Amino acid sequence: MDSQDIWFPVVLRLDDSARVVVVGGGTIATNKTGLLLATKAQVTVISPALCPELQRALMGGRVTHIAAVASRDILAAHLPGCRLVYAATDDRNANRQVAEIAREMNIPVCAVDDPAPSSFITPAIVRRGPVMVAISTSGAAPVLARRIRERIETLLPAGVGRLARFMQAAREKMAQHHPSPDTRRRVWENFLDGKGAEQALAGDEIAATTTLEGLATGENGSGEVWLVGAGPGDPDLLTLKALRLMQNADSVLYDHLLPADILDRVRRDAERIFVGKQKSDHALPQPGINDELIRRAKAGERVLRLKGGDPFIFGRGGEEIEALMEAGVPFRVVPGISAANGCAASAGIPLTHRDCAQSCLFLTGHARADGTLDLPWHTIAQRGQTVVIYMGLGGISCLCERLIEHGLPPSWPAALIEKGTQPDQRVITADLESLPRLAVEQGFRSPALIIVGEVVRHRVVSV
Repeated sequence: MDSQDIWFPVVLRLDDSARVVVVGGGTIATNKTGLLLATKAQVTVISPALCPELQRALMGGRVTHIAAVASRDILAAHLPGCRLVYAATDDRNANRQVAEIAREMNIPVCAVDDPAPSSFITPAIVRRGPVMVAISTSGAAPVLARRIRERIETLLPAGVGRLARFMQAAREKMAQHHPSPDTRRRVWENFLDGKGAEQALAGDEIAATTTLEGLATGENGSGEVWLVGAGPGDPDLLTLKALRLMQNADSVLYDHLLPADILDRVRRDAERIFVGKQKSDHALPQPGINDELIRRAKAGERVLRLKGGDPFIFGRGGEEIEALMEAGVPFRVVPGISAANGCAASAGIPLTHRDCAQSCLFLTGHARADGTLDLPWHTIAQRGQTVVIYMGLGGISCLCERLIEHGLPPSWPAALIEKGTQPDQRVITADLESLPRLAVEQGFRSPALIIVGEVVRHRVVSV
């Protein structure tokens, strides 16, 4: 078995003058050819026959096919001058013979999944434009390397390539501003740690340039507000963009719907401000929240407004961006999985079904002080649709009574979901007549979501 200290990682230049030989015509060769075609290299494939995927690759014009067995004479004719060789047949002995010949010619060779005869091995690669991350286990555990790559894929935003290209384009100008390497390094660190990196990631080069120039000249730029949907409760349902902004924020304003598992993903040294709104108990009224967002952003902070579900579905995100726009504060909105989507899916209830629900209606069920509900009942109490009621637990008795009064039968299916998507999620499936009683008997509490419609009968409980 190979010692693990004999492998040295490098990044190899494969421009359009580089030629690489792949021996093999099946799936293994296809995989390696695909990696090579991500560069500008010219690829020569030596094999008596090619699988359909490689046949299609020939049409691109950068793959040449030598329809022959990779004998010593064939290799002697085509290997000289090439940059790399992949022995990628499904025959281990044949691969080793190719590797032996390539090494005699002093050409780097990889016998796929066989480190012993190889002079190089291919790492698992994460690629974002000019940014590449290579993961190697020195040939010891390729499947482990792929699993690590999968984890890194989730951490690197898609726009990191744009960020790298922006920084590359700005290097010469930065060198003119700051001849000292130490000073340039500090400016770039501040750029990456601040809003400039987010602007470049999002492709806003004008804003990113303005931010970089401000840092280079010592000017302090204004901050920014990020309205981010945190999803229905399960931290694994956070979007990648939401997670990245949570890690970059200077301060976070959050509400009571967010479980601790999600708040734990916020940058640890970010200042946390609870602004949750519950029935008759507003920690900070909405105008105060708007003012706090504006004040912090104008002081130069990256402010995270973290909301359960999606910020534009009963989350008052529209009110907040109107205030930010009026104050001239830059902002960004990151959608989240809504409570309706997430909780219904977690409970196994489809929101639409071609047999019984061709539309879906979202409502807020806040009751008045006297317990009554002012809703368009003639629109809600309809067959052929699903009705999802947010914040309706307090008025559930009135809600179900009114739906029955306006035409739905007492046996009409309904469900109640408490803490949807979370480990302690609870679900009741019943009908309009019995759901309020069951909610009281089983002690259901907010946050809870009500679903009304025949789709409840199509609930599937996973095992």
